[in-house]
Amino acid sequence: MAELTSMINIGEEMARKLTAVGIDTPDKLMEAGSKEAFFRLKTLYPQVCLVHLYALEGAIQNVEFNNLPKNAKQELKAFSDSLKGQS
Repeated sequence: MAELTSMINIGEEMARKLTAVGIDTPDKLMEAGSKEAFFRLKTLYPQVCLVHLYALEGAIQNVEFNNLPKNAKQELKAFSDSLKGQS
């Protein structure tokens, strides 16, 4: 079984947090998608921020989070903004 840390942008701390919310493999992250994974993280770890969401999406797309397309970043930011005040 592949480790989360084998994915780009996913370090030990992010892997630990993802595992705590039930996402413990790359396949589970890809199945959940970045928004669902971020939502779960935000519920348990309110301090996670937009960069975490970018990192998750980058991991799924296999690109450095800084290299996500501008339109993808805008969509992810809108999603993150929509969660503010819900925790």
